[in-house]
Amino acid sequence: MTLADLKEQFGDPTPAELQLIAKYGELPEDARRLRAFEAFAKNGLPHRRMEQWKWTDFRHAIHAIETGQPRREKTIEPSDDALVFRFDGKSWHVPQDLPDGLSVFEKSEAQAVGNAEELPLAALAGALTGQSGRADLLQVEVTKPIKQPVFLDFDYERLETAFARIAFVVRPEAKVDVIERHAGGAGFSSVLVEFGIQDGGHVTRSLLQSGGAEEATAITAGVTLGAQAVYEQTALAFGAKVARIETRLAYEGEAGRAHINAAYLPADGYHVDFTSHVRHGAQSCVTRQLTKGAVNDGGRGVFQGKFHVPRSVGQHTDADMQHQAILLENGAEVYAKPELEIYADDVECAHGNTSGQLDETALFYMRQRGIPHMEARALLTEAFIAEALETAHPSVRDSLLEASRAFLRNEA
Repeated sequence: MTLADLKEQFGDPTPAELQLIAKYGELPEDARRLRAFEAFAKNGLPHRRMEQWKWTDFRHAIHAIETGQPRREKTIEPSDDALVFRFDGKSWHVPQDLPDGLSVFEKSEAQAVGNAEELPLAALAGALTGQSGRADLLQVEVTKPIKQPVFLDFDYERLETAFARIAFVVRPEAKVDVIERHAGGAGFSSVLVEFGIQDGGHVTRSLLQSGGAEEATAITAGVTLGAQAVYEQTALAFGAKVARIETRLAYEGEAGRAHINAAYLPADGYHVDFTSHVRHGAQSCVTRQLTKGAVNDGGRGVFQGKFHVPRSVGQHTDADMQHQAILLENGAEVYAKPELEIYADDVECAHGNTSGQLDETALFYMRQRGIPHMEARALLTEAFIAEALETAHPSVRDSLLEASRAFLRNEA
């Protein structure tokens, strides 16, 4: 298919979409790459007329892709024993000495993307990675419990675009802790992280996202769980001009468990979207999801969560979804859409959604005892946010709390 044919699929492509078409044209021809790019081209950059993107309009935010801003100060660092995988926006840099039970395979060709039509920016990442002679697509196989955390450092420096893909295959009874730092630095970036967790496998994932006020970023996770597999995710996001952290999780074996926790703290001009979809495709699976946010004047927070429980295979599901947000100032915006789609009849499923302001009585009480207003507000908000970060990996939990603390005190 020629570039002219691709342009026709977009209809009336924006300058940013024309740039992405040109980048696709620079890559080796590959049938799987073409299918992924066609899935993206079906609607182009996500926009408000798409139901799942109505509050996170990438097309409007990215008129043309510009060079990214200098990165913010990094707020989490790898521990001394961490295995650091660094992606510089073009290729992966992998540690030379890997422990027994951890293998890395560099892919130089595109790979198929599951649910590509439903995940346009993940499809775009799949289409624009896998380049001949350059390791920008990795597969990591875990065959036993790994004591050292795997630290994924997405480290860009004044780039227009950055696209990355990494897939973890976690064998039965294996365990790995994954920590991600997304610090911005590219005008437009899309990262796809995949976890195939087989029977009895265990993955913990801790993530920090920050970016520039003129940047757009998407971080998509695709997770499948076998029987009695466990997945624990904790994310803290400060956002960008537009930022979306999306998790697609599917149970494929009985008695799987997942915790999906998140906190968002967008300032003026920043946007954070946490979207998740959990399919309970096996019996007796347990999901717990907690998302908390605190938004300043001019900031926007979005939460979209959905539990899908099929009629027969989803029996005995136990799932709970909670979203709680604080609007710290007038002009803050929060949009929330929790959903339960249940067809099975023997389940326990619940969801809750609240938004409001800080307790004025508590603020008054603290100020009466000599605590300045901004400090009192920060203390109350920190206590509110902290619950969602308790499940983070111990090596970065304090750093995530410190990052949120600095933001709330206007120190970041």
